[in-house]
Amino acid sequence: MTLEITHLGSGSRGNSTLLSTEDTKVIVDCGFSLKQMEHRLALVGVEPSSIDAIIVTHHHGDHSKSASKASKKWNARLYSNLETCMRLGLQPISEVRTFEGLERLHISDNLSLLPVCVPHDDADNVAIIASNGEGKRAAIVTDLGEPTIELMKHLSGCEHISIEANYDLNKLISGPYPPSLKKRITGRGGHLSNEQAADILAEVLHPKLKSIVLCHLSEKNNAPHLAESEVLHQIGDNFQGVLSISRQEGPDFSNLLGQSDLEQIKSTI
Repeated sequence: MTLEITHLGSGSRGNSTLLSTEDTKVIVDCGFSLKQMEHRLALVGVEPSSIDAIIVTHHHGDHSKSASKASKKWNARLYSNLETCMRLGLQPISEVRTFEGLERLHISDNLSLLPVCVPHDDADNVAIIASNGEGKRAAIVTDLGEPTIELMKHLSGCEHISIEANYDLNKLISGPYPPSLKKRITGRGGHLSNEQAADILAEVLHPKLKSIVLCHLSEKNNAPHLAESEVLHQIGDNFQGVLSISRQEGPDFSNLLGQSDLEQIKSTI
């Protein structure tokens, strides 16, 4: 049983990931306009009405922008934790099914989601660990300043990891941002640098990890080749799978859980 992971787009201007099994489709974050969400789904041949659930990791607009509208229009169940629900001005139960950290969400017999709390400024953010009906797991981890022990434990057995590589430290330090913003980005509740992402991957690397996607790259403070080279420097000798970069202007490709080949998406935005 396969689990397909498709980043519809990733970056400071919007984030969304499609998780698909044979009979279940879930959107993790809905950070583009409703029109853009439907356009990007169309590029991968998915009808919006076929989406079973939408899970919002936290309330920031680049992750939540059209979640409520999409949920209502597509008749898809909307999930978030309670703080995210309240910060979005939505009603628990009637509009959102709320969850707590480490509360497994049973979406269908072949797809469940585990939200794992991670530190991020002014937000109750979660990473998502997705499991298919055969116990194979994929992780989506963005918007955190450092990993937690709990997160590392859950990443250790994943066969796919999508992880934030937000900034190159040298570019950030020498860049135009004010000192206060630089401090926030590099703080515990900020974002992961290329080096931090590489360190995490090196620690959780195991033979069954077949695909890695670096996502949420800063347009001003990073570059794909910098993120890729830093990660490969750390894990290149031991990693036998596929390393990819998710762009803001996705979707570009899909990863199949447990397989090392990329399914290329010909259509682009």
